[in-house]
Amino acid sequence: MKTLQIGDIAPQFTLFNQYNEPISLRQFEGKKVLIYFYPKALTPGCNTQACGLRDSKTELEKLGVVILGISPDTPEKLHKFTEKKDLNFYLLADQEHQVADQFGVWGQKKFLGKTYDGIHRISFLVDEQGKIEQVFTQFKTSNHHQVVLDYLTQK
Repeated sequence: MKTLQIGDIAPQFTLFNQYNEPISLRQFEGKKVLIYFYPKALTPGCNTQACGLRDSKTELEKLGVVILGISPDTPEKLHKFTEKKDLNFYLLADQEHQVADQFGVWGQKKFLGKTYDGIHRISFLVDEQGKIEQVFTQFKTSNHHQVVLDYLTQK
């Protein structure tokens, strides 16, 4: 697993969102984009992380940031997640984990003694020119939104 680093060009992609509409990174040229990868919709940690971003969306928008969440879930499951948690940003279905592979966040994980392949919880801030501006790896699901906001307001 070779994770993208600061200064790398973000891979272009198109994935279906929770409304089964195609969404491309290219649509957000000229804006900062927070791409956050998460393992599975409607699980406790992912709920906490998504709700923190939901509640911080206005602040992030004022800083010129668009939020895109990516997981290997289906668009239908993402729709249920959006409805149940009243999410206000796009969730994208990467069922074949092609985008996760391109960003270097799909790889071996261990949980409760089991080893399996899955998404590592990593977020990328893509700048207005499409380069990786920041990589967020050190956060908890409960403070992810604050780590991102702190980075954006302290630079």
